[in-house]
Amino acid sequence: MLMEDITTVFPAVEILRHEPLAHYTHTKTGGPADYLAFPTNVQETKSLLAYANQADLPVTVVGNASNLIVRDGGIRGLVMILTKMNTITADDQAHTVTAESGAALIKTTQVAQAHALSGLEFAAGIPGSVGGAIFMNAGAYGGEISEAAISAEILTPAGEIRTLSREELDFGYRHSSVQDYHDIVLSATFALTPGDGTAIQAQMDDLNAKRAAKQPLDLPSCGSVFKRPEGHYTGQLIQEAGLQGLKWGGAQVSTKHAGFIVNIDHATATDYLELIHHIQEVIWQEDQVKLETEVRIIGETPQA
Repeated sequence: MLMEDITTVFPAVEILRHEPLAHYTHTKTGGPADYLAFPTNVQETKSLLAYANQADLPVTVVGNASNLIVRDGGIRGLVMILTKMNTITADDQAHTVTAESGAALIKTTQVAQAHALSGLEFAAGIPGSVGGAIFMNAGAYGGEISEAAISAEILTPAGEIRTLSREELDFGYRHSSVQDYHDIVLSATFALTPGDGTAIQAQMDDLNAKRAAKQPLDLPSCGSVFKRPEGHYTGQLIQEAGLQGLKWGGAQVSTKHAGFIVNIDHATATDYLELIHHIQEVIWQEDQVKLETEVRIIGETPQA
């Protein structure tokens, strides 16, 4: 098959050509995807992958694009955004919630609360998708997805659908085996504890109030930029180095929380990446602490 055939091979799937990914990332930055597809179910996702493998098209999968920077050169091949795969179901007898990969994690916590199931309260304000949460073992306020997730259905690069147990997912700090093997998360199941719906909601409200008070939710950002270095707080290191408020092109180290970089004036992904590199250099020189990025950085460097 020819690469150009993909839009006609899948007439039922929305596929856009040369689509700027800045329209989808939470930073509002990012270059174009050669082809951007929005599958609505597992079979479409599997068929798109099979076609791409046959046509020798690279495949990149994106969730809610909340903890993501796409370089300004964009992404070659096929990009799949799975946010149309967003069904969430609860099993009151088994005390589980199962959500498709593209379901918003926030919405998943709301379904758990509606069924008086406790265990996902910590994630009530995390803006990513379920697939992204599994991919990077998302966490906040002392909780991590690994504590609740008991399995995930994945699609391997070779096109095989498998169910991985919690142990096989090999969760670590901002890590899962999905990263190592380039699997596509299709859905995840969370084992929760029966609780009181009112109390669960109160805890979610409290955590969301804390988030709103401390984080720059009113501006485009990629969320927490850096992993937490052992024995340190990233925001404190950046503050003490005098970098809070620093502007780099249209990007700025947030004046509300130094662990965030916000888009204040039509920033580019290059602005973000150069500012990240500058912060890393300064913190290494000042504190001999190596800041590793938590945000996922993908795509091509723009040609000069």
